Amino acid sequence: MIEEFLRRMRSILPDFRAYEACLQEGPFKGIRTNTLKIRPEELRRLLPFAVKGEVSWEPSGFYIDEEKPGKTYYHDAGLFYVQEPSAMCAVPLLDVQPGDRVLDLCAAPGGKATQIAQAMQGEGILVLNEKIPDRAKILLQNAERMGVCNAVITCADPEALARRFAGYFDKILVDAPCSGEGMMRKEPAAAEQWSEETVKMCAARQKKIMESAAMMLAPDGTIVYSTCTFSREEDEDNADWFVREHPEFVLEKQIKLYPHREKGEGHFAAKFRKTGGEKIRCREEKLLADKKALAQYRAFESEFLLRRLEGEFLSFGEKLCLVPKGLFSIAGLKVLRVGLFLGESKGNRFEPAHALALGISRENFANVANLNEEEAAKYLRGEELTAHGPRGWCVAAYNGFPLGLGKNGDVLKNHYPKGLRRKQSV
Repeated sequence: MIEEFLRRMRSILPDFRAYEACLQEGPFKGIRTNTLKIRPEELRRLLPFAVKGEVSWEPSGFYIDEEKPGKTYYHDAGLFYVQEPSAMCAVPLLDVQPGDRVLDLCAAPGGKATQIAQAMQGEGILVLNEKIPDRAKILLQNAERMGVCNAVITCADPEALARRFAGYFDKILVDAPCSGEGMMRKEPAAAEQWSEETVKMCAARQKKIMESAAMMLAPDGTIVYSTCTFSREEDEDNADWFVREHPEFVLEKQIKLYPHREKGEGHFAAKFRKTGGEKIRCREEKLLADKKALAQYRAFESEFLLRRLEGEFLSFGEKLCLVPKGLFSIAGLKVLRVGLFLGESKGNRFEPAHALALGISRENFANVANLNEEEAAKYLRGEELTAHGPRGWCVAAYNGFPLGLGKNGDVLKNHYPKGLRRKQSV
């Protein structure tokens, strides 16, 4: 299908020759600093590979040439997210502020979701939705690694969410599934799989998703619609259709990045503001925390942390969670996680969660096992280590940055989740 695609691009690009030539070059690669944990300039000093410059549309983004940036331990500690540079352009258009109510409607695997979370700085309510269960699990893992503590992670069809949250959100991101024309240098298979029929199918599906988003936005709220494709049907035509069908919306800004014009693989984003409608206050969750679990947590916390965690607690199944203030009722929703997962009551003891080690300030841990290079490699493979410090729970860290949990006894028992463990050394 590559020839058919190139004929289409030739018809729409006056500088097609430059685009065609760029397809023979390697893709742009990037990472985004997780400002919930570290400042960009600090990360830059720590990285074991070179940074090639800053991403102009995202202050926390860097260009890199490193082939496998995820192999460094700072990635496991959640200090950065590997993200294609042009994909960072959509979230700044949302202008997310701490305290907002925000929805990322198609959130997996989590690049833009965690970018939103950084802007919220832990304040407000963030709903991260992914309708495909396997992708929702990956979203959860990335949110926990990056220390996102104010999110509700859901697995639902957008239409079902729209019936529940009419007029509720201040900001909504629709990073819609698309034909992926901007992925062709990064993933050559995308070119072979491309077809006119796929473009039409994606455009129709995107309209349905945007209909749901429109219902859920509060008055004076903002929707940003984005794709990683170039087709007018999925980009400009859909933006034009949206404002025709929804006169209460105004198209405020529209950007389109091409790999031969900008330092990125390609992205489209359109910002819409809603001028009418009624803001809805959803029924709030009745916060019930299991008394036994909460008491056990507080006893554990007194030894594990230097300062108490303050806020609202909720028992979510067997899990004890610290949840965002003003949380809506989650009854009837398929929810994978609410807020920060603290741990579970196991008989007469409290067992902390991996998310706790990555979700709070590293300065708050009372017992930190600082691992060297060799020990960190073993830890991430799930191996036991020599005990570090007094008996009991500790945080296993590399260069002071938490990787996960351990428990000191005769050895340091490894509590790094089995599903995240590495199969071989870095």
